[in-house]
Amino acid sequence: MLSTPQRPTSLAVLTSGGDAAGMNPAVRAVVRTGLHLGLEVYAVRDGFQGLVDGGDSIKPMSSKDVGGILQQGGTVLGTARSEDFQTREGRRAAARNLVELGIDALIVVGGDGSLTGANLFRREWPDLLAELVEQGEIDSSMVAAHKRLTLVGLVGSIDNDMFGTDMTIGADTALHRIVGAIDAIHSTASSHQRSFVVEVMGRNCGYLALMSALATGANWVLIPESPPDTDDWEESMCRALTAGRSIGRRDNIVIVAEGARDRHGNPITAQHVKEVLEERLGEDTRVTSLGHVQRGGAPSAFDRYLSTVLGYAAVEQVITSSGAEAQVVGIREHQIISSPLMDCVDKTRAVASMIDEQDYETAMEMRGGSFRDSFQMIRTMVRAQPHPPEPGQARLRLAVVHAGGAAPGMNTAARVAIRVGIDRGHSMLAVRNGIEGLLRDDIEEMDWMSVNGWVSRGGAELGTSRYLPGERETELIAERLEAGNIDGLLIIGGWSGYETAHAFHTKRTEHPQLALPIVLLPASINNDLPGSEVSIGADTALNSIVFDVDKIKQSAVADGRCFVVEVMGRDCGYLALMSGLATGAERVYLPEEGVSLEDLETDISDLKAGFAAGKRLGLVIRNEQADPVYTTSFIRSLFGREGGNLFDVRESILGYIQQGGDPSPFDRIQATRLAAKCTDYLIEQALSDSPQSSFIGLQRGRVRFTPLSEFPVLVEPGLQRPREQTWMALQPLAAVMAGVRGRNR
Repeated sequence: MLSTPQRPTSLAVLTSGGDAAGMNPAVRAVVRTGLHLGLEVYAVRDGFQGLVDGGDSIKPMSSKDVGGILQQGGTVLGTARSEDFQTREGRRAAARNLVELGIDALIVVGGDGSLTGANLFRREWPDLLAELVEQGEIDSSMVAAHKRLTLVGLVGSIDNDMFGTDMTIGADTALHRIVGAIDAIHSTASSHQRSFVVEVMGRNCGYLALMSALATGANWVLIPESPPDTDDWEESMCRALTAGRSIGRRDNIVIVAEGARDRHGNPITAQHVKEVLEERLGEDTRVTSLGHVQRGGAPSAFDRYLSTVLGYAAVEQVITSSGAEAQVVGIREHQIISSPLMDCVDKTRAVASMIDEQDYETAMEMRGGSFRDSFQMIRTMVRAQPHPPEPGQARLRLAVVHAGGAAPGMNTAARVAIRVGIDRGHSMLAVRNGIEGLLRDDIEEMDWMSVNGWVSRGGAELGTSRYLPGERETELIAERLEAGNIDGLLIIGGWSGYETAHAFHTKRTEHPQLALPIVLLPASINNDLPGSEVSIGADTALNSIVFDVDKIKQSAVADGRCFVVEVMGRDCGYLALMSGLATGAERVYLPEEGVSLEDLETDISDLKAGFAAGKRLGLVIRNEQADPVYTTSFIRSLFGREGGNLFDVRESILGYIQQGGDPSPFDRIQATRLAAKCTDYLIEQALSDSPQSSFIGLQRGRVRFTPLSEFPVLVEPGLQRPREQTWMALQPLAAVMAGVRGRNR
């Protein structure tokens, strides 16, 4: 009968390989989760070299030891190449150092090379311990107590090139750096009518190049997985760029992945592209190699969230693992998954082999459907002119309108919808100033260049409003739609857009002109719309909150204060909970729970105990509608009164900055992806004998359309939020990370 593996009582965590923003939040999550579950947790300095060196390089950790690192870039544990660990003697020393501390579980945050080295160490563990006993360096009883090494890996890499997870720790932050730099380059390039060639990292993976091209409106992109179709690719590129100039485009941006190559495997360098543009086009061309800027800086809100949930899951995996096989913990379709480590490494390296063997079709296939779809989309968006309509095809008139509050990413979505519709051979109409524009017939036909430059702009160039038409206004809008021969309507927006669309849908019998297909694309910073786990604009709002709270925390630490920060969200606590998780807030007040006097008494007690013990920062985040009585000002006054001489309290209401700013890379990419699918769906329905109306959304990581008729049953009666909110499952995690008592709700 097989014996049940003993549950580990201690574990060690280390970071290895190239640094990636998000490594520190991962370490913080591992430490605090381990302590919460009753484990002894050790941190290893300087990667595998710290395992070899032992001593002060492997130190026990407390919750306080990882305080203040959530917002720091790089890795506070350090990372280093270790030639010693590559030798048998070095790994034997590492095993001795771990077993002497009673450690037989290891969590490694790093890339495929680091995880491969860690797995070798795991496989050799029994033999290494036997050698140590034979040499008299450890007692045989230690071997009996620590027969196997449990290994769990988290992928820390900006390249996003590892199987076992849809996103690697650090990739989103790297995209932020790249997109911010290219946005800045656009203004200079446009001012001087220059061309810029931008080289980005990624090794054998074109993810950063491809996604940054989508997110910035780049005019050409070169990636390893899909080299140019022809040997004379330079001529094809120059023709496309020249065509762009001829229609009035003032700048050219070419993005080159560092592993880019031609069909024969020859490297394509940024310098070569520069020379081609100068020689063939006479362009004033500059090269920008972003280099290690892509690795650095504070992690984005998504990377803080991702690394936190993965760190938490990694500790749980350590506890439940049989120890027989190393695992990688990752995220797939918004779900936490665990996969055999070496299977993931082998598949990752197989893609590189396919590229080396010039089997590019297989390489693209292995990257997955989302990668392929994005590549096809960029081929449409870089065109200087749309494809001509097919002879004899039906030419539809499709209208695009915003509704609800402004959300970053609205312009990105409108740009893609208009260009995709035109490229499919249809007329695309823009409705100005929201649903009221339909009433006033404020509609104009758009051409390819009408939306030039919209990809990166915040706000809503077409205008938007929360207008809800009455019965008479609905009748007039129906007449306007018929008079304008409008065949379909794409609404990009929030709650009022969904309500209006559903009202139109229910009045089709009364007003047959409203029987046209309507498609809704969720754009709301509140993330309060049904049928989608995340709305366009929410990620940008989260990043605005997180980086403002980072500054508030610096002020609070300097003065020894508690801050009560109010964020938007209306009836939905998404922004509050997710920003609390990403900023390390000790308490988050949500409208889904409300606030009780008992809660406030407990929170005051926790704050007083913490400040009495020497803490210098308190952070509470409150949704704007968490409770009608216990307002932000009330909580600030109450905490200030009860804090006495231990701490003072300030409030900060972030307000409309959360709706502003240029959209984040995530919001641009998702807006592009959803808008393209919405437009194709709208065309399909408009050509159908029985057109349907639906809203699109990400559900379990997949894009799905939900019938508009289901809107009432999917939302909370009388509230602006869906019945099902998957993100609420993260609330216990926020309490663990804050190190405070959970609430029994």
